[in-house]
Amino acid sequence: MGANNGKQYGSEGKGSSSISSDVSSSTDHTPTQAQKNVATSEDSDLSMRTLSTPSPALICPPNLPGFQNGRGSSTSSSSITGETVAMVHSPPPTRLTHPLIRLASRPQKEQASMERLPDHAMVQIFSFLPTNQLCRCARVCRRWYNLAWDPRLWRTIRLTGETINVDRALKVLTRRLCQDTPNVCLMLETVSVSGCRRLTDRGLYTIAQCCPELRRLEVSGCYNISNEAVFDVVSLCPNLEHLDVSGCSKVTCISLTREASIKLSPLHGKQISIRYLDMTDCFVLEDEGLHTIAAHCTQLTHLYLRRCVRLTDEGLRYLMIYCASIKELSVSDCRFVSDFGLREIAKLESRLRYLSIAHCGRVTDVGIRYVAKYCGKLRYLNARGCEGITDHGVEYLAKNCAKLKSLDIGKCPLVSDTGLECLALNCFNLKRLSLKSCESITGQGLQIVAANCFDLQMLNVQDCEVSVEALRFVKRHCKRCVIEHTNPAFF
Repeated sequence: MGANNGKQYGSEGKGSSSISSDVSSSTDHTPTQAQKNVATSEDSDLSMRTLSTPSPALICPPNLPGFQNGRGSSTSSSSITGETVAMVHSPPPTRLTHPLIRLASRPQKEQASMERLPDHAMVQIFSFLPTNQLCRCARVCRRWYNLAWDPRLWRTIRLTGETINVDRALKVLTRRLCQDTPNVCLMLETVSVSGCRRLTDRGLYTIAQCCPELRRLEVSGCYNISNEAVFDVVSLCPNLEHLDVSGCSKVTCISLTREASIKLSPLHGKQISIRYLDMTDCFVLEDEGLHTIAAHCTQLTHLYLRRCVRLTDEGLRYLMIYCASIKELSVSDCRFVSDFGLREIAKLESRLRYLSIAHCGRVTDVGIRYVAKYCGKLRYLNARGCEGITDHGVEYLAKNCAKLKSLDIGKCPLVSDTGLECLALNCFNLKRLSLKSCESITGQGLQIVAANCFDLQMLNVQDCEVSVEALRFVKRHCKRCVIEHTNPAFF
């Protein structure tokens, strides 16, 4: 049976029409129970295929152990090398056939069975399964089919894999989820397809068309999507709050207009409701694009622009004009950001809690003073690699941001024990401190920190000239502290 089906579906795996037939053959009917003579007829085996359930092969890469080591036979076929393939399964046996297992088995009435569990317990178990496994469960029997497609289990679609045909998978899944509410998936709120490199604008358009209640979209590393796809999503999903397009190098703008050069929305001032936006590694993003994003996404609270290397202080000025509610901001590795940019960031005042300016080589004590003076509730600061920062900047920061919990001033060669002493005497709540490659730091400065910051949980002193005695002193006073070091004598 498995061989026959393998032959039949193997011939269908060649060309776009065969892919369409394979998808359609998985989206029409509900599963039926296996007949006793299923092994004698190819038609009876076809009746076992859950035609309204997406095939697990559509969303699972081939050669998985679960497909090849299960009971019964299975046959796979592929039209393209490395592409996700269609799987044909023989029905599971109705009883144990291994002689040793049969002898050790208990009477039927004493065997523990999944069928004894009530529906609500089964749904709870299914809720822990990823999308691909949930689709497999839907192919077991009629009861599992009905439970696996419980709307409560489909608030999230999460797919991973570089070879998966994610456009087709999203099309099949949304088609099934729209069965009760035609053309609309009212329950689906989260779609995560990060790392699915074959995702294109067509897949995002499917989501935008069918999921008006979408709140969270993660497409990190999907470098084939463009501004057009992002426009479709933000314009058709008004409740979208979380958007991760990190690594999508073609994305240069997020707006309610198709042309990035138009600042004002044509929809009578309508704004995008996004609060969390990650555009890390969108290295084509420029100040003009950031201006448009800020004008359309005025409710932003979390914005990450790591390695957007074309941004300058002018882009940050636009950002502060429109987005006054930002709590977390990262401009790490934006080498054109300087003290003038930090002066603009300081306009966020007490709302700013998290700031990363790592490897912004143009930042000096002047920029740090701006931030420290106006952002007194800052909790996290990453200034690693800002070689212009000295003890004076650290001192001003410590005196004005006493609630600081995490500080990274690694690779700041001008910071010495003097700055550490001021930090220790003002920031008692410090939990994480990184001093990696700070050449002027000695054991004396570490001892002062350990004697005052008892809640310290992480200390990085790699590539620092610190004695073993100083490290042991830190360990005695901060018992929960994890010390990252390069001193082979300390263990």
